[in-house]
Amino acid sequence: MLFSSMTFLFMFLPAVIGLYFLSPTKWRNYILLLASVLFYAWGEPTYVLIMLLTIFINWIGAILIDKYDAHRKLFLIGTILADLGILFYFKYFDFVIENINALFHSNMSFVSVIMPIGISFYTFQAISYVVDVYRHQVAVQKSISKLALYICLFPQLIAGPIVKYHDVAEQIEHREERLDKIAYGTKRFIVGLAKKMLIANTMGAVADNIFIMQAGDMGIGVAWIGAIAYSLQLFYDFSGYSDMAIGLGYIFGFRFLENFNYPYISKSITEFWRRWHISLSTWFKEYLYIPLGGNRVPRARNLLNLSLVFLATGIWHGAAWNFVIWGLWHGAFILIEKITGIHKKVGGWALSTFQHAYTMLAFIVGWVMFRADNITYATKYIRVMFGMKHSDMLFHTNYFIGTYEIFIFIVGILCAMPIFKKLVQFDDDSKPAVHIMKNMYLLGLFVFSVAAIAASTYNPFIYFRF
Repeated sequence: MLFSSMTFLFMFLPAVIGLYFLSPTKWRNYILLLASVLFYAWGEPTYVLIMLLTIFINWIGAILIDKYDAHRKLFLIGTILADLGILFYFKYFDFVIENINALFHSNMSFVSVIMPIGISFYTFQAISYVVDVYRHQVAVQKSISKLALYICLFPQLIAGPIVKYHDVAEQIEHREERLDKIAYGTKRFIVGLAKKMLIANTMGAVADNIFIMQAGDMGIGVAWIGAIAYSLQLFYDFSGYSDMAIGLGYIFGFRFLENFNYPYISKSITEFWRRWHISLSTWFKEYLYIPLGGNRVPRARNLLNLSLVFLATGIWHGAAWNFVIWGLWHGAFILIEKITGIHKKVGGWALSTFQHAYTMLAFIVGWVMFRADNITYATKYIRVMFGMKHSDMLFHTNYFIGTYEIFIFIVGILCAMPIFKKLVQFDDDSKPAVHIMKNMYLLGLFVFSVAAIAASTYNPFIYFRF
């Protein structure tokens, strides 16, 4: 079920909110759990069993870790291997078979596995739970229903943010639903919906029309428009979903950590990853980078650790070589910055401009790799962008981007910077007149977003496939 659908907005969500707040406190977790399973089963009726299996494995695994101290590491490894084994089968099995066949000229059969939606997100949440129990950061959760609620809570189930167990363990047991938080959550949800419907979908249509072309059929201008449009689509699609998830969390008394912090104003790739998909980067930091030794090891080992983290980041995003290359691309810039320290240098406007320009160039080129169907197409596309490949410009830029798209293009660029930050802050001490203006503005966003839902057949969420 999509957040940006009439079914969710006007049937599912009102019904869940009504049942939740009309029920006694002791029943509310069960209502959310039932709603979450129904939410997932709506689009994945078969694969809901895989999610339930993951919940059961980690519930049992954590209990064994807690009970049998002498063998706790063995039970931890076994549980994580089970989690990763399920993820590998559904997400990477066919990719591995394809590459084995190509490398050894064999003819192994494909299984044609269909990947359950959101499996990467809920698998990482499950792993964070058993590791937190192993580290004695949290008490083992004896109630399987409460653990299930953590893993499959519908606001962040299928596209994040990735919630670590130690961040919400107390909230699962005890939380307070307050009117001011419900109001904030509702407003935050509307902003996320508008990001998705009004900016991401518009930019997505532009990007899709360009990326279906052969690279040799587009000029430099068209290639750059496609790359920037996709960069905006990806940011507003994913950050919009995160805003909606965080907003829904507030409505039901949960406080999820922020997932984006204006990443496109970054002046280094290091800073970019502190601002982009924060829940994923902090997950890898806590559960991979630090266990590998982090920065407490010799310099060469530290650089290797960073490389492994970004290789894993690329692999997490998808079973294709372009995702692997994309991860290593970002990892290479991280290593360069680590070695040279350029990201720490402070100077005048010239240095600041250079840092921001190179960072933008790095992540825009990276997004082309991310968006392309394969690395061959990505390479050709990038060569066109930089004038290194002869192309026959069959279509002028006006064919892809009209007056409305140009307007959204400008809005998207401006709102990616903290210029209008006050417009999306709803818990400040503004005067009553300002609050009224903000509420009118939000009402307008909601009306236009709903109208866009009703009129549009283009409504994907990019990160659903991860």
